Amino acid sequence: MSKSEKRQRSAQLLGIRCYPEEKEQILQSAQAAGLSTGEYLRRCALGRRIIARGDSAQVRELMKLGGLQKHLHNELKDKGMTPALSKQFSEVMVALKKAIISIDMGIDGLEAERHKT
Repeated sequence: MSKSEKRQRSAQLLGIRCYPEEKEQILQSAQAAGLSTGEYLRRCALGRRIIARGDSAQVRELMKLGGLQKHLHNELKDKGMTPALSKQFSEVMVALKKAIISIDMGIDGLEAERHKT
């Protein structure tokens, strides 16, 4: 953000009262997103997208796991892959893909699974 943009943000809103637990949760959420508290609250209020810093790291790790899974599958394919083992590899790859998509869309995949049962 340039200095001129910062100067344009000279209007201040009234102080917001909340419970100490709510304040702590807001501070933690802002920190997880890598934003100042003010920027976090502006984005929430204006319906702008908030991407937590951990999301990109989680996606990278899941993609690494997918690559390793694919490598193992290819190694075993040449050495006598059984249909049951192939199915297990496939299920893991689908689960990894779902996890990446749910992170990208901001969906708690575990929460969705809990509601199914």
